[in-house]
Order: sequence, then structure tokens, then C-alpha cells
Amino acid sequence: MSIKRPLLLAGLLLLVLGGGFLIGFATRPGIWYAALNKPSFTPPGWVFPLAWAVLYVLIAIAGYRTILNEQRRTVQVWCFQLALNFLWPIVFFGAQNIALGFIVIMLLLAAILTFMSMARDGWARLLFVPYAAWVVFAAVLNGAIFKTN
Repeated sequence: MSIKRPLLLAGLLLLVLGGGFLIGFATRPGIWYAALNKPSFTPPGWVFPLAWAVLYVLIAIAGYRTILNEQRRTVQVWCFQLALNFLWPIVFFGAQNIALGFIVIMLLLAAILTFMSMARDGWARLLFVPYAAWVVFAAVLNGAIFKTN
């Protein structure tokens, strides 16, 4: 195994985990989010960083496998979903725009599903299953918050 592969994996873990948590820290929910009407199925706040930590690791590993095993277009879709992933908290929490946040999260879900349909690497697809499920849940939550506010 060449030294490039471990460095690639480490770099992707740093990019995805670091980027996700940096954006999460910069766009913490705060008073605005606390004052919103939220549905009864809203998890406690501590669940989100734990869930995202696991998901970001899975996303990074899927990205690693994608870069090693996939065609350029599939890598581009992986990059696009990550950009949308990072954009959502900026729009929803940072700009406090629930409606636009819903649009972004629906685009994110479409990008995740597109990636899963394009990826030839079965592990990369499988690693995205919990991510897709969580984003479906987050989209339902975002939609419910939009509807009640």
C-alpha cells in the first residue's frame, strides 16, 4: 500500500469531520432555534453532534472509496453532496432561513440518492445508507419546523 492512500483517507476525514464541525460550531442553533415551534419528534440537542460525527466518518470513508474506485462523475457527485451538506447549516441556522434550508436539504437528499445510484462500489453505497436515512429524518424535521413557524 502506498503512503498516498493513508494520507488520502486522513485528509478526507479531516476535511469532512473538520469542515462539518467547524461549520456546526460557527452556526450553533442558539436563541433563534430555541424559540421556534418544533415537533414532538425533535431529538435532544446532544444527539445531533453525535449522529453527525458517525455520519461524517462514513461519508469520508465513502469518499475515499469513491476516489479510489469510481469514475470522475461519481466523485463530482460526492463532492457536490458534501458542499450541500456544509451549506445547509449556514442557510438554516446562520441565515435563519427555514424555507431555503428545506430546499437545500431536499437537494442534498437528491444528491445523496444520486450518488448511491451511480456508485459502483457497494461499500460506498452501503456507507451512505445511514446518511440518507438521517437526511430524510432531518428533511422531515426541517419541513415540520417550516410548517409550524
